[in-house]
Order: sequence, then C-alpha cells, then structure tokens
Amino acid sequence: MSLKFLMAYIALLVPGMTHAFQGANDPVPQSKYSYGSRGFQFSSTDGKYQLNLGGRLQFRFATPSDQDPITYDDFFEQRQNLFKINRARLKVGGHAHQPWLKYYFEYELGVSRLLDFRVMVEKWPWLNFKIGQWKSEYSRERVISSGNQQMMERSIINRPFTLDRQQGASIYGRLDGGGLADFNYHLMVLTGTGIGARNNDDQKLMYSGRLQWNILGDGVSMSGSALNRFEKPVASLAWAGTTNTSQYTRYSSQGGGQLVGFEGNVPGRYNIDQFLLESTLKYKNFSWHSEFHQKSIKDNQLNQLTKLNGWFVQGGLLLNPQSIEKEAPLLELASRYAIYQPNQQLQMNSEEEISLAVNCFFNGHQNKLTADITHFEFEEKSVNREASGWRFRIQYDFSF
Repeated sequence: MSLKFLMAYIALLVPGMTHAFQGANDPVPQSKYSYGSRGFQFSSTDGKYQLNLGGRLQFRFATPSDQDPITYDDFFEQRQNLFKINRARLKVGGHAHQPWLKYYFEYELGVSRLLDFRVMVEKWPWLNFKIGQWKSEYSRERVISSGNQQMMERSIINRPFTLDRQQGASIYGRLDGGGLADFNYHLMVLTGTGIGARNNDDQKLMYSGRLQWNILGDGVSMSGSALNRFEKPVASLAWAGTTNTSQYTRYSSQGGGQLVGFEGNVPGRYNIDQFLLESTLKYKNFSWHSEFHQKSIKDNQLNQLTKLNGWFVQGGLLLNPQSIEKEAPLLELASRYAIYQPNQQLQMNSEEEISLAVNCFFNGHQNKLTADITHFEFEEKSVNREASGWRFRIQYDFSF
C-alpha cells in the first residue's frame, strides 16, 4: 500500500466515522489533512473528529553490548558487536465526538506489543480524566518519549524505580494561579501489575501521585535538550510517591518483574513504598535535569525490609545555537552521572554510570543522530567483588 493511497484512504475514513454517529440522512462533513509534529493529521471540517498518524524508527549499533550491566557476571559475558532496530513504533491519536474527548494508541511493531491505549477527557485545564494503559506520570525521565530524550537511553536509575506502563485511571491538570502559584498534578489509581495485565494478584491497587511546581511561572515541556533559545529560564521542581502491594519489585515494558535478589510468583508478597525529588531547568541553550529516588521493599513472606536509593544528574549545551535561525543542523554535547545503591544496609555496594553523548539534530528530535560512550563501575565490596567496563553506541532516530 503506497503512502499516497493510505493518506487518501484515511481522509475518506474520517468523514465516514462522523457519518456513523450521525443520522443516515444527515450530510457527511468533508475532511482535510495536513502534516505537523504529531505526524499526518486528518480532521473533519466541523472539528469534532481528528486522527493523527505517526511513527518512529530507531536504528542502533552497540559494542560490546547494548544493555546496561546489572550483575557482576554481566561484565564478563562474551563481547559482541550488535546492530538492531531498537524501536519501531506506530502512533495513532486524536479526538472524537468532541475536541476535548481524546484518544491515543501506540504499538511496538518490532515485538508486536500494544504499549498505550487510553481515552482522555481534557475539557478544563485544571481538571482532566484519563483511563486505559499508559506510562505512569511518576518520573520525568521515564515519561519523556524515547524519541525526545536528550541521552540515547535512560539511566541505570530507571530500571529499579520506574512504574513504567500501568492500567488504571487518573485525574490530572494544571493549577495556574499566576507567578509562583503554578502547579501540575497527577493522581492515579492503577492495577499495579504492569503492562498488558489481565488480572490483579491480590485485592489491593497501586496508588500514585505527582506534584510539579513550575517555580518560574511556566512548566518545562516533557522533552530533552534546549533546542530553542530560552531568553527567560523555565524551571520546575517535582515530588512523586507510590505505594503498592503485589508479587513484583520492578516494572518494565515487558510487564512486572523482579530486582536482583528477589523472587516472585507469590501474590501480594511485597509491599513497596517509593518517592522521588526532581528538578529541571532550561535557560538559553543549556538544559539540566536531576532525580533522586528512594524505595522500600517489605517482603511479607520473610519479614524483611530492603531500602534502595539512587540519583542522577544530566545536562546539555548546544554548541552552535546560531544555527537555530538558519534552520541548519544543531549540535549538542550532553553528559550524565548516575549512582544506584541496591541495598542501603550494604554501604559499599553500588553501581555507577558516567555517559557522554553528542547529538546532531537535522530536524529537532524527529530526525537526529546520536553517539554516546559510557563507563560503568560495579562494586560489591561486601563480597569483595568489583568490575568496570566501557560501552559505545550510535543511533539514528527517524520520526514521521
């Protein structure tokens, strides 16, 4: 199927959809289409129906491996050079029946997995509703799309602390009282068993909340890098917390799983409480982001309590900001430091990451080339083990 035929088909589909919700003898409104930051956009002329169709492809080369080392043995696995299609996403969104009744789907073609499916009621800025499956609004690093990240991939902190995608319902909005009285909030009630869950392992739900204070009167968009010149700084501070009881100690795009040293398959075995503190700043062509995470895991079967924490800080600077007005490729240098303690009682055990990345933006985040080099340090001095290693990657990111 050619792209031209597909566009023509969807252009006909939109008025057909409106006709399905009108009387059989009612006139069918004409449609129009355009292209923007969300891909191809098809709209009915009455404004009640809109469909956005887009996609993202990521091609990556990595050596000696692509994944972050998790255990001591990971540093000594067989080295390999790897080329892969890291992500292949199809994104469909828009609104139906009313401009404020919105929907969104996202599908990973590479592994045939439905990632997002949600319906949003966004009629008032201060009070919105959402139901379905989506990336929980907990940490900024995870919420930022993989196509809009400053670094090539998320930090080593993401794996132990992210809530990832969950199913449930949410109330959210922006309370803008002017000046310092500017806040974004999210309150979520979730099943708490991860992406694609069809059942809950106990009678308890996951409860999560996030409060973001836009300290300079305007929030920072959920996108990495300062690709526009910010003559006035924009900044935010955020707090988030979550409580849950389930058989899992971590979540990922594959669903619920376990951190190292924990076992699953026992319903309601773990009580988890966690929180984060977050800061973000963009000024001129400089960007800054940091997160501090704390997590407590109580094993109800063994009556044990494990506390873990971690934090990271990253920043970036455009090297040729004068190219913004010329609409020429932009170059950015970015760096990140992260440290993770899997058990606070073992002070000598930690994992560290130091990354340096270079971005070349041909058309913002929609068409960019990224190269990064990372050094990992792994210490388990409680059992007298240490390891370290380097990784190099290069990635081309293409969105439409």
